[in-house]
Amino acid sequence: MAIQDPRDPCRLGRELTIGMAGGQLLLLALLWGAVGLGPVGWLAGAVFAAVTSVALVLALRRTWARRLGPANRVTLARAALVGGVTALVANGPGGRPLVVVLVAVASVALVLDGVDGHVARRTGTASAVGARFDMEVDAFLILVLSGFVARSLGAWVLTIGAMRYAFVAAARVLPWLRAPLPPRFSRKVVAALQGIVLVVASAGIVPRPATTALVGLALAALVCSFGRDVVWLWRTRGTAHRTAR
Repeated sequence: MAIQDPRDPCRLGRELTIGMAGGQLLLLALLWGAVGLGPVGWLAGAVFAAVTSVALVLALRRTWARRLGPANRVTLARAALVGGVTALVANGPGGRPLVVVLVAVASVALVLDGVDGHVARRTGTASAVGARFDMEVDAFLILVLSGFVARSLGAWVLTIGAMRYAFVAAARVLPWLRAPLPPRFSRKVVAALQGIVLVVASAGIVPRPATTALVGLALAALVCSFGRDVVWLWRTRGTAHRTAR
C-alpha cells in the first residue's frame, strides 16, 4: 500500500474542507441551541462554509501550497465565525437573544482579525493567498453586518458592504484599477472602523439618531478612502513600476 505524502495538495484540500465543515457545523449547532437557528440560517451557514472551502482550496492549489499554515488556520476559524454571523442574519428577526449572540460572534471575529496577521509575521508564513483570504473574510463580514443594520436604518447602509465589491467589479472593466496600491495605515484604520461601527449599530445600545450619525460618518470615511485610492490609481495609470501593496 502506498504511503500518502502529507504534503499532497489533495490531502490538504480534504483536511481543509473537513475542518471548515466540521467547525461550521459545530458553531451552527451551538447557535441553534442558543437562539433556535432555523432552516434558512442553517442553509446560509452551510453554503458559506462550502463556498469558502472550495475557494481556498483552489487558491492554495494555484500557488502549489502544501500546508495551510498557522495564520491561515486562524483566518479559517474567523471564517467559521463569519459563517455563524451570516446564518444569524439570514435566520431573520429573532429578538434580543439573537442580537446579543450575533454581536458576540461578530466581535470575536473582529478581534481575531488582528491575530492572523500577527501570527503570519511571527511565524514567517505571510503569503499573498493568506492576505487575500483575510481580506475576503473581512469584506464579507462587513457586507453581512451592513445588511443586518440596514433593516433598521435603511438600505443606504448596504453601501458600506457593497463598496469593495463594486470596486472589484469596476476593476474587471477598467484594468488600471487592478494595479497594486501602496501600503497606507489609514486604509486599515478605516476598514477596522466599519466593523466596529456596524457591530455597535447592530447591538442597538446607542440611540437611533446617534447610531445613524455614526454609521454615516463611517460611510463617509470609507468613501474618502476608496476615493483617495481611485485618484492615486488614475494618476499613476500606465506607470511601469508601482509600489507593491
